[in-house]
Amino acid sequence: MAFEIQPRQSLIVYTYSLKQTRQLKRYGTVMYVSKKMRYVVLYVDRADVASLTEQLNHLRFVKRVVASQRPEINETFNGVAEDMAAAKEDDE
Repeated sequence: MAFEIQPRQSLIVYTYSLKQTRQLKRYGTVMYVSKKMRYVVLYVDRADVASLTEQLNHLRFVKRVVASQRPEINETFNGVAEDMAAAKEDDE
């Protein structure tokens, strides 16, 4: 039996009140709760992001749900300095 890592993505859930934060545990893993700005960082399986976003938006205490853009960002930085230097030369 091989262990497979499930791809996950974070959802930022903005709420009207933090009283219902515990209810969000049934949708995914609660990683962070901001009391001042009233949002919750929730980690869910990447395959379920669209359906969970829709479900969370229908909850009364949720203002909005924003999906993290990190999976779309290229995290390999090899040659970035050369690319920036080439772009700077093109501007001149």
